[in-house]
Amino acid sequence: MDQFTKEKRSEIMRSVRNQDTAPEIRLRRALWKAGLRYRIRKRVEKAKPDLAFLGKRLLVFVDGCFWHGCPRHYTKPAENAAFWVAKIEKNRARDARNNQMLEAKGWKVVRVWECEVEKELDRVVDEIQRCLVENAPDDLRGA
Repeated sequence: MDQFTKEKRSEIMRSVRNQDTAPEIRLRRALWKAGLRYRIRKRVEKAKPDLAFLGKRLLVFVDGCFWHGCPRHYTKPAENAAFWVAKIEKNRARDARNNQMLEAKGWKVVRVWECEVEKELDRVVDEIQRCLVENAPDDLRGA
C-alpha cells in the first residue's frame, strides 16, 4: 500500500519535470560554455530530444536513471512493482524504437544518463563534441 493518499501521490507525480531538469540544464550550460549551440524542445521525426544540433543531424537525450532504468542506479520500487516494471520496460522499448527510426533517417543519436551528467560532465561534453566533428560535412573536416 502506498504511504500517500491517492490525491497526494497525484500531486507528487504532477510535479515531476519532463523538461528543463537539473541534469539537462547542467549539460546545456556546459555545452554553451564550450561554444556549442543547439536547439531545445525541437520535435524531430516524432521524437522529442532534449538537445538538437540540427545542422549536424545530432540529437541528444538525457535519460533519467529512474524513468529509463539505468543499469547502475535503477532500483525497482517496493510499492506497485508490477506497474513500474511495465512502465520502465515501455520507456526502454520506446527509446529503442526512436533510436532505430532516427538513425534510419540519418540522425546520430546520443543518449546519456542523468548520473553521467552529474558525475562525468566533462566526458559527456567531449563525447558530444566528438560526435559533432564526426557528423560534420566532409568540407568542414578538412578532407
